[in-house]
Order: sequence, then C-alpha cells, then structure tokens
Amino acid sequence: MWDGPRAARPRGGPRAADRLPEAVLFDRDGTLVVDVPYNGDPDRVTPMPSARAAISALRDRGVPVGVVSNQSGVGRGLLTPSQVEAVRRTIDALFGPFDVWAVCPHGPDSGCGCRKPAPGLVLAACERLGADPGRSVVVGDIGADVRAAEAAGAWGVLVPTPVTRPDEIAAAADTAPDLLGAVRLILASHGPLRASGPPR
Repeated sequence: MWDGPRAARPRGGPRAADRLPEAVLFDRDGTLVVDVPYNGDPDRVTPMPSARAAISALRDRGVPVGVVSNQSGVGRGLLTPSQVEAVRRTIDALFGPFDVWAVCPHGPDSGCGCRKPAPGLVLAACERLGADPGRSVVVGDIGADVRAAEAAGAWGVLVPTPVTRPDEIAAAADTAPDLLGAVRLILASHGPLRASGPPR
C-alpha cells in the first residue's frame, strides 16, 4: 500500500463540526472515473458523470477529499506501480489534486489488510488526513467499498452502476443515483455521522 503526495487542505469557510464530515473518500474505478479494467493508460481516463461537480461541491464546503483504490493489477503482474501513478496524476489533473491517495497493490488472495473490503485503505487515508473514521464517508460503486467503510467505522454510500450486483444494492443502507446525488446526501446530513449513515 502506498499514498500519493497530499495536497494542501482546502481553505473553505468555517465548517459546522456537527454537520460536515471530516473526510470523504472515493473509490477510483467505476466511481470517480469510468472503469477500464487494469488501466495503466492515462489517455483512457474519463470522469464519471457529475464526478467533477461532486468533488467541487465538497471542496467548496472545505471538506477534504481522497481516493481509496484496489489496484490488484500490480499484484497480478498486469500493471506497474509507475502506470498506476501515471493514472493518478491524470486524475489529479482532471479533478484538481486530491488530499490523499491510498492504493492497495495486492491480489485478492494476498491476505493483506488494505484491500477493500478490509478497512486498511480507509483507516490509512483517515490517519493521513487527521480525520476520525467515524466522522468520515466512503463512496463507491460495489459492495466491497461499503463493507470497507463499515469495517473502518465510517459511513458508506453506494452509487450503483451496471456492474453493481443486485445483492450489493439491497445490502447498502444508503445509495445515490450518481456522485453528485451522493454528495448532496452527505451534505444534507445533520449531527454526528456514524457508520450506518447519517442520523435519522
């Protein structure tokens, strides 16, 4: 697991500590950008619909944003770390630099503690940001993203795509039609966040 360089923390106005999350962490493929399996080509990076508007909405409120991404292509020998880094740089150029990147390069049978649905990436990103996982949110397109959030004590929001399994949608406590909808849900929550979602 490795972290990309951290950008300067956004300088938004005063934050309502009881309303805004301390961090919002996004899955990469299928969430922020169109999923191209084992992509190591920056030219094939395309933002998902409403993704840039969603990130801008959080930055406008002073909420730190990061990326937590499984990249098993490295462990499988299909990608090099430098290719993953090249894609990261392209995404940062398209969206503006994220405050933290946490990437798991291991294969699914490695038994590591960072590969989602394990909580390692979420916990590492929160630690790097100085954020409480219990006041942070993970947004992703598959069940592993939500389960990683729950395992870390964070709130998970699922944004389904055509590859999201029906059982993953049924198991998710909170879903949104797209990333901007997910961010609106997050910003509309009131009171302390908790792993099972915003206060009801």
